[in-house]
Amino acid sequence: MKNDFVIIDGREVQIEGERNLLELARKAGIDIPTFCYHSDLSVYGACRLCLVDIEGRGIVTSCSTAPEPGMRVKTKTEEIREIRKIAIELLLANHDRSCPTCPKSASCQLQDLARKFGINEVPFKSTHKPVPVDTTSPALVRDPNKCVLCGDCVRACHEIQGIGAIDFAGRGAHTCVLPAFGKDLSQVECVSCGLCASVCPTGAITPKPEIEQVWKQLDNPNKKVVAQIAPAVRVALGEYFGFEPGTITTGQIVAALKAIGFDQVYDTSFAADLTVLEEGTEFLARKTKGEKLPQFTSCCPAWVKFAEQYYPELLPNLSSCRSPQQMFGSLAKSMLPEKLGVDVKDLVIVSIMPCTAKKFEAKRPEFKKSGMQDVDYVLTTQELGLMIEEAGLRFNKLEPESLDMPFGFKTGAGVIFGTTGGVTEAVLRYAAEQISGVKLGSVDFKAVRGEDGIREAIVNVDGHELKIAIVHGLANARAIAEKVKAGESDYDLIEVMTCPGGCVGGAGQPVSRDPEARKLRARGLYDSDKMLEFHKAQDNHMVNECYKTHLGKVGGQKAHSLLHTCYASRRRIEDSDIDLLGGAGGNKLEVSVCVGTSCMVRGSQNLLQELIDYIEEHGMQGSVDVKATFCFEACDRGPTISVGGTVINKCTLEKAVKVLDKELNKAKAQ
Repeated sequence: MKNDFVIIDGREVQIEGERNLLELARKAGIDIPTFCYHSDLSVYGACRLCLVDIEGRGIVTSCSTAPEPGMRVKTKTEEIREIRKIAIELLLANHDRSCPTCPKSASCQLQDLARKFGINEVPFKSTHKPVPVDTTSPALVRDPNKCVLCGDCVRACHEIQGIGAIDFAGRGAHTCVLPAFGKDLSQVECVSCGLCASVCPTGAITPKPEIEQVWKQLDNPNKKVVAQIAPAVRVALGEYFGFEPGTITTGQIVAALKAIGFDQVYDTSFAADLTVLEEGTEFLARKTKGEKLPQFTSCCPAWVKFAEQYYPELLPNLSSCRSPQQMFGSLAKSMLPEKLGVDVKDLVIVSIMPCTAKKFEAKRPEFKKSGMQDVDYVLTTQELGLMIEEAGLRFNKLEPESLDMPFGFKTGAGVIFGTTGGVTEAVLRYAAEQISGVKLGSVDFKAVRGEDGIREAIVNVDGHELKIAIVHGLANARAIAEKVKAGESDYDLIEVMTCPGGCVGGAGQPVSRDPEARKLRARGLYDSDKMLEFHKAQDNHMVNECYKTHLGKVGGQKAHSLLHTCYASRRRIEDSDIDLLGGAGGNKLEVSVCVGTSCMVRGSQNLLQELIDYIEEHGMQGSVDVKATFCFEACDRGPTISVGGTVINKCTLEKAVKVLDKELNKAKAQ
C-alpha cells in the first residue's frame, strides 16, 4: 500500500519488499556502515556498526530489524556516530595496522571507515599479538592478524559453498577464525574458490599473488612469455580503472600486456571453443549409448575438487575434458615452440583468470609433462590491474590492440563460458546442429540463462528432449549431486560453476559490493557474443584448422591425449588423525575410526563412543591407541574403521570387537 513507508532522517521511504532497515536506508541513498552484512549471506548482526535509533524502541541494529509502516528512524545521531567510532577504534586496536603493504589496501572497508569517521589515532592500547600467516595454499593467503571477526568468510563457505572449511574457534577474547583443527588451508577441504576472500572486508584472506614470478620471467631475455585471457576478465578489469562493470576492454588489455612485455597474447575463448567440440561430442556419445548420464561439466576446478572430495562415486559422470585454461596450456606447449622458434622449456604460459582456484588447478600433477606445468603461472584480474599500475600505464589512455593468431580467434560460444549457463548454451549450439544436421537459425538458448542458483530447462532438438540443470554455488551443487546419487534425477547434462554468477563473480575479479556488478559483467559477455561474427564453436575456422593440422579427429586419440584428463577420489583432511584414547607412545594396537560426513551419518560417532567404552571397561587403554580419522576412501561403505591395519567396512561394534580381540591375542602370543 502507498502508506507503507518509514520515515528515515525526516524523509518518507516507501517499503517495497526490503528485508531490513539497512536495505531500505541504502535504497534511500543513506550508506549505513557495516562489516558483517552481505546481500548474499544470512543476517549476522555481529559488528554493531549499522545501529539506528527507532523512536519508541531505542538503538537497534538495522540489518536485523524489519521495516514496519510508520517507523521513525534516525541513522546519524551524535550517540550513534560516537558508538560507531568507538567500535572502529576498538577494531583497530586489535588489528595489524601495516596498511600500506596490505594487498587489500585499496579496497579495505576498515581503512575506508577509519577515514570516513576521521580516526587519526587510536586511543586504546594495542591488544594485537602477531600470529603466523598461512601461505600454504596455492590459491589463497590467510592472515589472521587482519581478521575483524565479521564472520563473512565463515558464512560464505558454509551457506553458499556448503563446505565449512573455516569456522569460529575459541571464546571471548580468544575467538578466532580457523580451518578445521587449526590446520593450514592446504590441509583441509578448502576447494580454493576464494569466495571467502571476495567477501572479506579486510586483508585477512586474499588471493595468493604470483606477480613477482611473472615479472622475473618477463625480465629474462631467454624466455618467450605468452598470455591467455579468460572470457570474464574482459568485462571486469575496467572496473579496476574506474570503468562501469561490464565494459568490454579486450583491446586495452592486449595493449597493456604487450606494453608490459608479453610476447604473444591469446584468448582462452579459443580453448573454450575447443572445449565445446570435445565436450559436446562426448555428451552426444554418452546420450546415444545411454551411459554415464548425467554428464557434469568439468570447466570449474573448485567444483572438480569438491566432487573428488565429496562425491567420488560421481567422478565417472564428469566430462573428461580439461578446463579451457588447461586445454590452452597443453595445446600451446605442443604447438607454440615450433611456431615461435623456442625450446619448450623456455616457453612460459601465463593465464589471466577471474578465479583463484585456477592457481590450484595449474599445479595439479595431472597437468605436468616432463616435470613442466602446462600453465606456468596464473594471475587474477586484480593482479593484472596491479601489474598495469606498477608498469606506469594509463589504462584508459591505451590504444586497443589485436589478439595474436591462431589462438586469439574465438566465437561467441567461447566468450559466454564466463557466466552461469554459458557453457550449457555453447554446447547446445553445437549439439543441436549435430543432432538435426541443420544449421541453427537462432543460436540463443535463453531457457538456460538466469540468476537462480539451480535452474532446470528442457530443450527439444529435432524431436529429442534434453533435460538440463544449471547450478552455481557448491551448496546447490551438493543438492543436485545428492539427487543424482539417489537415482532421483533424469538430467542429461548438468553445468556446475562454483562462484555466484559463474566466472564473472570469481574471487580474482575486482572487489565490488554492488550486487548489480555480476549482472552487468554477464550482460557484457552476451553483448560481446552478439558483436562477434560467429556464435558457434564449430564455426571457428582456426579451431577447425588446428584439428586438421595438429589434433586430428574431434575426440580422437591425439585430441584426447592433449585435451582430456581423469580425476580420482581425494581426502578432505590431510594428516588428520586425532588421538582420543591412549596416544602416549609405545607398541600399541592402533584403531582408527572415520568421522567424515559419510561415515558420520552412517553411525561412526556412536560406534567410536561404543569402542572407547568397551576398551575402558576391559582395561585395554595401555594396549590400544584410538584415533579419529577422516577418510578411508570408502564413503559409500561406512562406517569404516581400521584395527591394526585391517579395514572394516559397514562396521558394527561386534565386528570391531571381534577383530580387536583377535589382534590383541596375536600380539600377546608374539
